[in-house]
Amino acid sequence: MLVDGKWTGPIFDQHMHLDRTNRFLDAVSDFSKSGGTAIMLVHKPAVSKSLPTDSQGYREAYSETISMAEEIRRNFDLEVGLVLGPHPVSWENQIADLGLKKSTELHLEAVSLALEHIDSGTANCLGEVGRPHYPVVEETWEAANEMLLEILSMASSAKTSVQLHVEDNGEGTCQELSQLCRSAGLPLDRAIRHFAPPNISSEFTHGLSATVNVGKGSIATLTETAGRSSAPWGMETDFLDDRNRPGAVLGPKTVPKRTQELAFSLLSSEWEESKVESLMQNIHSDWPKSLYGL
Repeated sequence: MLVDGKWTGPIFDQHMHLDRTNRFLDAVSDFSKSGGTAIMLVHKPAVSKSLPTDSQGYREAYSETISMAEEIRRNFDLEVGLVLGPHPVSWENQIADLGLKKSTELHLEAVSLALEHIDSGTANCLGEVGRPHYPVVEETWEAANEMLLEILSMASSAKTSVQLHVEDNGEGTCQELSQLCRSAGLPLDRAIRHFAPPNISSEFTHGLSATVNVGKGSIATLTETAGRSSAPWGMETDFLDDRNRPGAVLGPKTVPKRTQELAFSLLSSEWEESKVESLMQNIHSDWPKSLYGL
């Protein structure tokens, strides 16, 4: 609820990476002390180290992410959901060493393993999966889209939600993803465009749900487009917890801070208090619970 214009309810960061070799629990502490109540911990690929080359390697890598989630739960009064899956950048990076066919086979095996964890209740969402966010040769791009369609179909069969890592081509990306999801039979409200732009209008998203990267300037666009949104959306930092890139992408205090800024901005734009409360409840509680089963 709102008290003197301040949101006092749940605050959910839907996409956060953590690393035992960097800030880890200190970063979680920053989030919690800033008012955060829940996170989705997303598996972090070891792109700068050694990527898994077989299913056992992925099993071990996922186990480490699962262990971190358990440790956070022991140390903080937070809801912690888990997002497991192979990152598309890992797939693209391994083509040079493994070849396109073997890299794709390994990627799909890693998806299957993540779905096993989701089915058993160890994890809550598939991700981040998708396609490279940077230019690649045409053969790789076509293979990425074929593979993504198969992954979305697997997610549809498993009846799970999916966090999608994709390029930023504005409305065009949303339109393409919406079409892929429909072809795969995956409901659009369970296909989440991660690191999404703050334009959440239905004409931009084409019905695709999103977690918005709430960086500088995002609140003005969210305020402008929130009234024209037909699809659910949430907030994220995509915090990387990388000692070589301190603070990237956004810091762990950001979602609590931007939540209060958005509430103030909407109220200043003459939104009724009850409408703002309803939106905040959906962003930070109702929709995430329906997505992740927390």
